Amino acid sequence: MTLSHSARRLSGGSPRHLYHLFFIICYLAQGALFLAQGALLTACSHPKPYQHNEGMVFGTVYNITYQSNENLQEEIEAALSVVDQEFSMFNDSSTVARINRGENPELSPMYQEVYQLAQYVNRETDGAFDITVAPLVNAWGFGFKHSDMPTQEQVDSLLKIRDMLDFSAIAKGYGCDVVARLLNSHGIKNLMVEIGGEVVVRGENPDGQAWRVGVTKPIEDSLSLDTPIQAVLNITECGMATSGNYRNFYYKDGRMFAHTIDPRTGYPVQHELLSATVVANDCATADAFATAFMVLGLDSARSILQQHKELEAYFIYTSPDNSYNTWASPGLRDMIANGR
Repeated sequence: MTLSHSARRLSGGSPRHLYHLFFIICYLAQGALFLAQGALLTACSHPKPYQHNEGMVFGTVYNITYQSNENLQEEIEAALSVVDQEFSMFNDSSTVARINRGENPELSPMYQEVYQLAQYVNRETDGAFDITVAPLVNAWGFGFKHSDMPTQEQVDSLLKIRDMLDFSAIAKGYGCDVVARLLNSHGIKNLMVEIGGEVVVRGENPDGQAWRVGVTKPIEDSLSLDTPIQAVLNITECGMATSGNYRNFYYKDGRMFAHTIDPRTGYPVQHELLSATVVANDCATADAFATAFMVLGLDSARSILQQHKELEAYFIYTSPDNSYNTWASPGLRDMIANGR
């Protein structure tokens, strides 16, 4: 068979045969399109479910909601265990506990990341955030033990001690970030991670809207039995943390002593600011700045915010007549759902 004859057999033929061939190709194409549309409609009508995991970590409760076909609680708890192994003050084998005992453990990238962030916030807040404040916290009756109030001489002595580390004012926020990163690594776009009140949110909630997160009204409630909401924020793609003196305190000789210690003076803070909520790109940053703002007080905290436009904040404070007042940074005002 010659080459030209082969070509005629492959590309030639009667018009009727060509018509039939064209009809078959169109039919197959329509079928493929129909199947693709059916698959798309099925995916749209049956979206992935939202999973919810809860448990205990860092001495508090965690609640995590995320859109996924797979329940990832085992991986989540493994990730949180790594954070605990680095920063827990109550885990004798943690990196922080070993450092505080005078050992010289190898410092992981995770430890160095959080340590560097803590040092950054310390510099940006004129020393108001200090991870070496633990001896003073203990001396004033918070933390591991409750003893008599320290004398001025004891406070002065403790101010010179900077070799005991305590990451509790940043670890919960960082734990939220770690879990959010884990979920993102699984391709999960819609999620909320909450650990002891610190929050990371991404994407949308199950109703297809921004996540709604409450800011607790700062009433004196050391047992957390009554938690009315002061405001509700519509937020996404951010971390949020709240610090306040209204849950961890005690009275002595008619005076209230709050757990927030000013690392610059060595004494519990005494000012009008009751609660500081911070929204930032990540929760560890929000956590650290919220703690620093509770040390600084209302005016100084607002001054810091002028230098950090990447942060938003919501403050609850008392007036001279002991009434509650609120202040919100310009960007945060748009997030308030109930207008307060």
